[in-house]
Amino acid sequence: MAKSVYEMVTDRIISQLEQGVIPWEKPWTGVRSGAYNRISKKSYSLLNQMLLKFDGEYATFKQWESLGGHVRKGEKSEIIVFWKIQPVEEEREDGTKEIKQIPLLRYFNVFHISQVDGVEPLPKEELNNIEPIEKAESILHDYWNREGIEIEHTASDDAYYSPSRDLIHLPLFEQFKDANEYYSTAFHESVHSTMKESRCNRAEDRKGKLVAFGSNEYSKEELVAEIGSANLMNILGIESDKSFRNSAAYIQGWLSVLKNDVKFIVSASSKAEKAVDYILGETFA
Repeated sequence: MAKSVYEMVTDRIISQLEQGVIPWEKPWTGVRSGAYNRISKKSYSLLNQMLLKFDGEYATFKQWESLGGHVRKGEKSEIIVFWKIQPVEEEREDGTKEIKQIPLLRYFNVFHISQVDGVEPLPKEELNNIEPIEKAESILHDYWNREGIEIEHTASDDAYYSPSRDLIHLPLFEQFKDANEYYSTAFHESVHSTMKESRCNRAEDRKGKLVAFGSNEYSKEELVAEIGSANLMNILGIESDKSFRNSAAYIQGWLSVLKNDVKFIVSASSKAEKAVDYILGETFA
């Protein structure tokens, strides 16, 4: 039986994790952040950034041909995924018909420019000269102030978001090893704060109950925060200590979850991307 697109995606993420690569920790920054399509010049989605091996220019076989390029014989393609809306006719209880728009996950095969002859790479766009830490501070405070989120710093070992109080608690700045680790943690908890109903609405599972600690939905929320905070750090060009994230226990934990739910990574990465966009708002250009 042919694999579903969900299985193809999950297999790719699992393969990276088994090789010790954390897909959401790829250090891709810049105006054209990470991997993007050569024709449209648009960056690929967060999930596709995790699936692809390299940053820079990608395109389909035919797109490279349209530019006068030729994919070298023997080169292997990679996949990118997209949602295709499929109209489906369903019958209501009263016997009448209705058309529902069902999103289906589909994929394209793409090749990196390093696999192509006859096409020159586009010139690199210069990054702005704003200090990454300064930008991180600006993004966080703009988001916290815009949303009216209470921020609490105390001498403690805990960092968390309290939905009932709409409060982010962080240890004191000087307790962190460096500024990078502080902002990584602050971004992580800020992504959690987007779960609120008036923001990205992830606070309840599909049965309408609050997400319980240790549940599959709770694990998904943790991965949303991991992916979202890593993406924010990468966008800003801030490196963080990955010693814990690269540990065998950390990797094994996510491998276990992903192997039990082939749709897990697709859902978590989509929610993380929405959370990142919500936090950045209009402040990041």
